[in-house]
Amino acid sequence: MIKKLLPAPLVSLGLFIVWLVLNHSTSAGHLLLAALLAVALPLVFASLRPQAVRVRRPLTIVRLCFIVMVDTTESNIAVLRALLRPGPPRHAADFVTIPLELRDPNALAVLAMIVCITPGTSWAELSLDRSLLMLHVLEVQDAQAIVQHVKTRYERPLMEIFES
Repeated sequence: MIKKLLPAPLVSLGLFIVWLVLNHSTSAGHLLLAALLAVALPLVFASLRPQAVRVRRPLTIVRLCFIVMVDTTESNIAVLRALLRPGPPRHAADFVTIPLELRDPNALAVLAMIVCITPGTSWAELSLDRSLLMLHVLEVQDAQAIVQHVKTRYERPLMEIFES
């Protein structure tokens, strides 16, 4: 019963507290309105919440975080070199299409974050059936190497974490 009334209890608590803090008031009217918003908003927006996440393989999460940290550092250095190097880029920017096996919406969201924080790449488009990711890459020397990089370093660990 409580789960139906409060689908996201921490969100409700946060909304309740934030309302009172922002209004600098704990009057009866503000308490009532804060309680109403804390219950109503999570119910109204429940359909927008992603599927419940059952995370598996916590060590894979740690390994993936390390991989992303290393790749982001290397990409920062590469982009910095490209910006400081005079003249035209060695390789042109291009779109790379990556076939995906990953289907879990939460895992796709994590993949989107990984790609977007890595300098030199940005998530361009996901096909309607979620089978193809179009990625924009600042310098493309070997598109197939980029595909393999994303699949082995990000997609496979995400599949282990979210889909195994």
